[in-house]
Formats: sequence, C-alpha cells, structure tokens
Amino acid sequence: MELDSERIYERIQTAILERRLLPGTKLAEEHLAKATGANRMRIRRVLARLAHEQIVTLVPNRGAYVARPTIEEAREMFEARRMIEPPLVGKLCQSAGPEDFAALRAHLDKEIRAHRDGDLRSIIRLSGEFHTLLAQMARNRTLVRMMRELTSLTCLIITLYDRPGTPACPQDEHTQIVRLIEKGDREAASEYMLQHLGHIERTLNLDGDLNYSPDFDAIFAD
Repeated sequence: MELDSERIYERIQTAILERRLLPGTKLAEEHLAKATGANRMRIRRVLARLAHEQIVTLVPNRGAYVARPTIEEAREMFEARRMIEPPLVGKLCQSAGPEDFAALRAHLDKEIRAHRDGDLRSIIRLSGEFHTLLAQMARNRTLVRMMRELTSLTCLIITLYDRPGTPACPQDEHTQIVRLIEKGDREAASEYMLQHLGHIERTLNLDGDLNYSPDFDAIFAD
C-alpha cells in the first residue's frame, strides 16, 4: 500500500518519538520507497521537510540521516522550551475549558496504562504528545507546529544523552501540571513546568548507543 507524504512524515516522527529511529540512522531512499510504496521524489520531499525542521540532516553525496544533536544544541533546545512552555501553561490556567481537561485526563490515563504495562515505546511517544497537546489547547497552529518539532528534537537529544532506564519525562509530573492548570494557579503551573523541563534536562549525560538496524517495514506497516 502506497503512503502519502503526510503519513510518511508522521510515521517517521512517531518512530523517532518511540526510539525506533535513533540519531545518526541513515534514511536510505531506496529502503523508504520500498517500505512505503512511494516513489523517490515523494521520499525526497518528506526528507527535505524533516531537514527544514532539523529532525533530519542531509549530507551531500551521502544521503539523509536522523539528526544527531550536539550538547550545545541540546542546551539551546531546552532554553527554547523554557521560553515557550511555562507561559503556555500559565495561559491555559485562564483559557482551558471542560473539553480540554477531559482530553488531558484521557491522555494521562493512556500514560498510566503504558507505565503499568511497561510499554516503553508508548511511554516515550505519549510523553512527547502530552506537551504537544498542551499547545493544541492554546488554539495556535504555529505553536502546535513548533512543539511537534521541539518534542521530536528533544526525543533525539534524550536518546543520545539520557541515562539508561531513567524516565526523562515522569508521568506523575504531567499529572501535577494538569492539576495546577485545573486549579487555575497560573504562577504555580508556570513554575512547575519550568521545574519539569529542568528535571528532564538534568537526566542528560554524554552516552549514546547507535549499534542497531532499523526495521523500516515495521515502521511503515499498517
């Protein structure tokens, strides 16, 4: 079955969030074309889009690779998130409604089930999606796009530098963020989000393991 450009793009992003595509992985056009049923021109357009978002690195005469952020880029990434997310949750304390809180609670339930089942891939993906969901609640498409890019890049950074077995984005901290938003405590919610991002950043180190072969057929299978 041939996948369209948007679905290919989304599958690659999800594979990065689930750590099925690790930093430094070569995204060979022929392998992607075979796995997706798409022609190489479509694959190139998707890779160019991902490169524009800094999720993929295009190397002349060598091809496309999943980005491998440096320590400096990791620090810049968290600085950007500290500038965006604390004010975001502060705003949500005033603007979020019953439907928003229902969506947040439903998402937290998914995180709790994933932790209970030991489903690491879902835990990682849902952690990133929680932060994107907060952006969606702000009803700002530009912000949503930015947060999707930031969460994908953050996942690459965590994959490279996180301590093995350490939950970089603890589910209980997400629960506390939601509680503070529901209370409408703008100052406390903003401060807690700042602490949450700091907690994630403090789990980083300099270790990374890229000795693996990605299963492209599984990534793009229905």
